[in-house]
Amino acid sequence: MNALELRAALALASVYVLRMMGLFMVMPVLAVAAMDYPDYSPLLVGLAVGGYGLTQAALQIPMGMMSDKWGRKPVILLGLCVFAIGSFVAASADNMIMMIVGRILQGAGAIAGAIMALATDVSRESQRAKVLAIIGIAIGFSFYLAVILGPLIANSYGLAGVFAITGLLAVLCMPLVKWVVPDSEQLSSGDTLPQKDQLKQLLLSPQLWRLNVSVLLLHMLITLLFVQLPVTLLHFDMTLESHWSVYLPVLGISIVGLVLMMGAARGRTPKSLLFTAIVLMGAAFFTLSTQTHSWWMVTAAVVLFFTGFNYLEANFPALVSSIAPAGKKGTAMGIYASFQFFGAFLGGIVSGFVTDIWTPDIAYGVGAACTVLWLFIIAGLKEVSRVKRVMMQASKPDTVLDERSQQVLKQGLSAVPGVLDVTLNHHNGAVYLKVDRDFDALKAREVLDAT
Repeated sequence: MNALELRAALALASVYVLRMMGLFMVMPVLAVAAMDYPDYSPLLVGLAVGGYGLTQAALQIPMGMMSDKWGRKPVILLGLCVFAIGSFVAASADNMIMMIVGRILQGAGAIAGAIMALATDVSRESQRAKVLAIIGIAIGFSFYLAVILGPLIANSYGLAGVFAITGLLAVLCMPLVKWVVPDSEQLSSGDTLPQKDQLKQLLLSPQLWRLNVSVLLLHMLITLLFVQLPVTLLHFDMTLESHWSVYLPVLGISIVGLVLMMGAARGRTPKSLLFTAIVLMGAAFFTLSTQTHSWWMVTAAVVLFFTGFNYLEANFPALVSSIAPAGKKGTAMGIYASFQFFGAFLGGIVSGFVTDIWTPDIAYGVGAACTVLWLFIIAGLKEVSRVKRVMMQASKPDTVLDERSQQVLKQGLSAVPGVLDVTLNHHNGAVYLKVDRDFDALKAREVLDAT
């Protein structure tokens, strides 16, 4: 990477760390700290934990499209501003309802797609994977850091302090976006952001819908867990500020489990390991539903959960990228993200509702039942090989090709060794290819130049 790309990658990764850390810090503390509010109830706690997911799910695709019209930075700055306002509203809340309003406002700052698109705009094709990998690592790091820091900050400053620090972190992101992240005049491709005319086709894709429902269940279950687990730990006379002493070793051990599973996968994503990860999560919820009196069993269950969760969280996006047609990854990932955030919202609602009516043990049991259903859904998923995506520019982008010429070009490119799928963009003269390791770039360029 050159200096510009490295600056962009580190700055955008920092924005992600600060924003997502602020969002995640609330999860391990809210269920306990919210007991001080006069209108406390498990249902309202569930809505407060997962409420951000509703607006994230609704606005993820529209804000990505908006960044194509207004530019990346204005949309990102707008999203950070809305997120900060939501954080300060939640910090000043003296009841659960106002806190939920703040959480929903936090979710309205749905800028994940615009950030990824900006990263694509300011990086070369050859270095893009490295830039996105740095940002991806930052997202994972922010979650682990937040789960550990959240209880410590809540102990010192209360739940209001957690939200206030979250708002300040969002404000600190704004100068980074404005002055540190490089500007880009050329917007990235339809392989980065959602396109409205592709939504219906990809929503109904027999393979992609299984992954969309899978990520919904994945984030539904982690939200369900964090609505219940902090309260479960109180049963062992653990104060909120000591919860980090459970989360830190649990996350460390689960990362070792992730590394072992990734090593067994050998660069692929075999269905057997997807099944294994789901079974681990199911076993965790079953254990939690029956063994909440045993500290060791609870700890072991959380290790199992995070081992499965980490593996699926790391591999589902790669599967979506491999399955999505050429030139349509942006739309596929936008739909995927919307299902992901809606799952967080659903997990809060389901967990709070079940606990309100029955018991926390039943809520854990619901999680276990969901994994059984999930296994049937994932059983229909076909194994796919990892692919690479390439965007090439037609030699004469201003030339409008008739339907026959387009067909000839697609046939010519499809015959190039290693090309798996071809999509033409008539608006900007871009050609999107899905290719494997046998791809002959020189041959593809010859076909384009001959058009």
